Amino acid sequence: MKNRGSHVIVFLLSLSAWMLLTWKLEPGSIMIGAVFSLISSTLFGEFLTATPHRMLEPMRYAWFIYYIPVFLWEMLIANFDVAYRVLSPSLPIDPGLVKIKIRLKSDVAKTLLGNSLSLTPGLTTVDIIGDNIYIHCIDINRHVKKTVDKFESIIERIFE
Repeated sequence: MKNRGSHVIVFLLSLSAWMLLTWKLEPGSIMIGAVFSLISSTLFGEFLTATPHRMLEPMRYAWFIYYIPVFLWEMLIANFDVAYRVLSPSLPIDPGLVKIKIRLKSDVAKTLLGNSLSLTPGLTTVDIIGDNIYIHCIDINRHVKKTVDKFESIIERIFE
């Protein structure tokens, strides 16, 4: 185990998520949650962050909570946009690949950004190479950079 702090953070986050999802404070439920949290932290502890002590800062969790509705709103708007394009054949569909420079450095932050964009209808993350993210979009004229910047600025506060 190279970085014990990261494993502890993953264990605590996993156990907290388990407790919130099951909402049971019975010994059996806590024990099951602890076992699965231990397995998760053993398997995935090294992938969370290189600086686990920074994950103990409460503002990072506040930014993550803030990120959820921002992401859901962008996803909702994109759903309506794609549905409108499907129902209105006269609207232009001009697919293409966009290369955008990003500031994120950690792999976890880049992964969250890429996954968030791929979950937004009309956008698909193709690759992340160095400081560039390559996104396929349904309409090349869509303001993809604005969406990337919005997500990136929040993700940066969470992980970096």
